[in-house]
Amino acid sequence: MDDIKIKHMTVEEAKELGIDNWSIWECEPSVFEWYYDESETFYVLEGYVVVITSTERIHIEKNMLVTFPKDLKCTWEVRKPIKKAYTFNFEI
Repeated sequence: MDDIKIKHMTVEEAKELGIDNWSIWECEPSVFEWYYDESETFYVLEGYVVVITSTERIHIEKNMLVTFPKDLKCTWEVRKPIKKAYTFNFEI
């Protein structure tokens, strides 16, 4: 386990965490490698992605709050255009 944290929540619940003040990132379907040099927390506003780490395969979709730990190496498979609100070093 890579200590990825996932929580299902409504947009209203996510707004209580302050996602309206987070940055927005969007990506069309694609596959790419990624490395997190700091912890990232994001809320998926739309889309679907599969993230593959050295130990697991995680399906991430709309209405999920996700935290990736610092130093995580993974592959993103964006299967449906994704739009997420994100911030760094935010614990859930």
